[in-house]
Amino acid sequence: MRGTPIPKRKPRPGPDGTPTNRPARGPGNAPDPAGESAPPRLQLVLARAGVASRRDAEDLIRAGRVAVDGTVVRELGTRVDTARHRVTVDGRPLPTPVAARYLALNKPTGYLATADDPGGRPTVMQLVPPVPGLFPVGRLDADSEGLILFTTDGNWAQRAAHPRYGCQKEYDVDVTGHVTPEAVATMRGPMVIGPDDRTTGSRVDVLFASRQRGHLRVTLHEGRHRQVRRMCALVGLEVIRLVRVRVGGVALGSLAPGEWRNLTEPEVASIARQPRVAPPASIRGATRRSAEASVNGRAGRALTGAPVTAPARPARRQAASPPWRQ
Repeated sequence: MRGTPIPKRKPRPGPDGTPTNRPARGPGNAPDPAGESAPPRLQLVLARAGVASRRDAEDLIRAGRVAVDGTVVRELGTRVDTARHRVTVDGRPLPTPVAARYLALNKPTGYLATADDPGGRPTVMQLVPPVPGLFPVGRLDADSEGLILFTTDGNWAQRAAHPRYGCQKEYDVDVTGHVTPEAVATMRGPMVIGPDDRTTGSRVDVLFASRQRGHLRVTLHEGRHRQVRRMCALVGLEVIRLVRVRVGGVALGSLAPGEWRNLTEPEVASIARQPRVAPPASIRGATRRSAEASVNGRAGRALTGAPVTAPARPARRQAASPPWRQ
């Protein structure tokens, strides 16, 4: 029997309250058949040159202050090959590009994983050198700690952060509560962790467990907002400490809290070579069934059959721009 179709996601409001959902695919915004071999978008070129953050670069383009080969360009997403085209901002050519940078930081708690915060709260950018165009890759909650990567290379950041590449993120998680076999089985399978959030399965290893507390190692291939914390909450566990210890082939190692280092060439290459992946068909089907169950009021049962109902999501605060838009 067919379930109710999965509803489309609601458009996310922008700073002025208007929807920011992308328009339907068309000639102007269809996926480029050349994929990642295509030249970068103009706003990324400006950000890499250190002219402005990605978001501010978009404002420069809209304002008509950017020209390519002498012609003003106002369309976001225009691709530019700097080896063939001359880009100017307010009539001045771009600075000479520098080699891409790749850093690793052991983020302490209390710092936001964003390039800037309108509220003036501490950000991870205060802990790394001031490199033009540098931005943090992916997300790590302010109350979480551990490994976070930085780069000036947008394509590399996509391979490290986007779920389509399945770059693994590994976490050491201390929890309170009874870590039962049923709870672990539920976390390993697809879960509905919010009205519009569905996981596709995770690796969960129990390093220690008692009736009051436990120590887990959780490995994800996707990075949803507070995913590990929400997964644990749905099985009755409370996270008291969460440390990211690995991203792809980059390990936290002995890096002290607040310290950073340059990545080695093999570490950079391990992420640059990440191929596109797709979840197994069994997981995709289970995720769809969980979503359909949620729509029908049966709120996402896990593979074990135990109910895994996510609480209503609180009103969303206006979040900072994703790192790849800085």
